[in-house]
Formats: sequence, C-alpha cells, structure tokens
Amino acid sequence: MHTSSGVDSKLLIALSGAIPALVAMWLVDRLDRKRPEPPGTRRLVAFVGILSVIPAIILELVVAESVGGDLAPQMTYEGSTFHAFGVAAAIEEACKIAVVYIVVWNRPEFDERMDGIVYGSRAGLGFALVENVMYLLSQADLSQQITVWVLRALLAVPGHALWSGMIGAFAARRRFDRAGIGLLGGYLLAVSFHGLYDLSVFAQTPMRLEGHDVLARALIAVPILLTIAAFLVVRRLARTALRLDDADAARAALSAARAGRSGDRSGDRSGSADDGDRAGGAA
Repeated sequence: MHTSSGVDSKLLIALSGAIPALVAMWLVDRLDRKRPEPPGTRRLVAFVGILSVIPAIILELVVAESVGGDLAPQMTYEGSTFHAFGVAAAIEEACKIAVVYIVVWNRPEFDERMDGIVYGSRAGLGFALVENVMYLLSQADLSQQITVWVLRALLAVPGHALWSGMIGAFAARRRFDRAGIGLLGGYLLAVSFHGLYDLSVFAQTPMRLEGHDVLARALIAVPILLTIAAFLVVRRLARTALRLDDADAARAALSAARAGRSGDRSGDRSGSADDGDRAGGAA
C-alpha cells in the first residue's frame, strides 16, 4: 500500500511538470496581446512541438550511436561537449524550429515580426512540456523529483522557449525587413546557448570523477546566467519586433482611413452628378 502511494505521488509530480510550460505559454501570449494570434493556431504549434520530441529522440539516438561511438564516453569532457552541442542542442533546436516552418510559416496568420517569437516559443514549450515530464519520471525518489521540478521550471523550461523564440525572431526579422542574422544565425545562436547550458550540466560528472567537487558545484551558476542572458536577448528582440509591428499597423490604419475618406468623397461627387441629371430632366 505504501509503495503504491509512493508511485502515485511520483507520477503526479511528474505529470505536474507540464505546469511550467503551460504558464510560460500564457506569459508569451501576453506579449502579443495587442494583435494576438488565433488560439487554434497557437495550440496547433504547441501540439506539434510536443510531437517533435519523437524525431528528436530518434535522431539523438542515431547520432549518438553512429558518431558518438567513435568519441570518448559522455562521462569525459570530450563526450560531454559532443553530447551537449552535437546531440542535444543541434538536434533539438532544429526539430523545434522545424515545427514553425512546417505548421505556420506560410500561413496568413504569420504576418508580423512578433509572430516569430510567439510561435517559436510555443514550439519550444511544447517540446519542453514532454521533456520535463520525462525527466521527472526518471528520478529515483520524490526528493530528487521536487528538486528537479523546481530547477527545470526556473531554467530548462524557460530556456527552451527562449532558444527557439530567438530563432523565430531572427527568421521573422529577415523575412519582413531583410535584416538581421536570419534563420541560420538565430539557429547557431540558440545552439550556442543551449549547448553551453547542457555542457555546464554534463561536465559536472567528469569534474566529480577527478575530485573537483567544488568546481562542479560552481557550474550550477552557469545555467542561471545563460538563462538570464537569453531572456535579455529575447526581450530586446521582442521590443524591437513590437515597435516595428506597431508602426506597420499604424501605417496600415492610416492608409485604410485615407482610402475610406477618398471613397466617401467619390461617392458624394457621384451622388451630386446624379441629382443634377435628374433636375435637368425635370426642367
């Protein structure tokens, strides 16, 4: 009975790992509240982001087996670096941004720069939702689950949103303004953030094996600093996107107003001419 209760608690905590991603989705949507994206499209991108975990896992296994076998194991510095950048970061960021391109890039809803951040973050958070639950399920006991829950809620889940959001932002900026580093540049930047984040976690194992426990514990600060830095980058990108989108919306509204006034004047002139024709016929 006690064992069953413990299993149930562990499962509930693992499933509650979806909460940080759902809250983050709401926060991202708040950024776009002036001209929000259709709810159905947002949900679709998040759902496909959830499904993107499947090809990511398959690709990671294939790459780790085919290439990683020729390298040192993950418990070494070389292996940690390869798995951080070449396996986790490169593949996961590619799968997440592919969701945006497959689902929404060519749809009419994608009509503003801010949409790159909204949809990119949504795809990343769909991915993070599943990954978070999987990580929590793999923990040995409730104490570890709670620790991992808190750390990932504050760091890994926002990280996935920020990394894929910055790719979407740079891709959208290139699309609408022909400016910035574009999709490839945004992808490489995101992989750098993601890879450094994972490396600071993976490298703790070889450090501890060599007896550098203090240095390994100090590495805990690296994911915190990287998440803050990524947040500052995306905040700046979001502010620029909103400023430019607002300017475009204002110009469009002004053009529509001018066109409406022009149409009204044309209608008035047409009506006056018709009145004159009728008056002439009666005389």
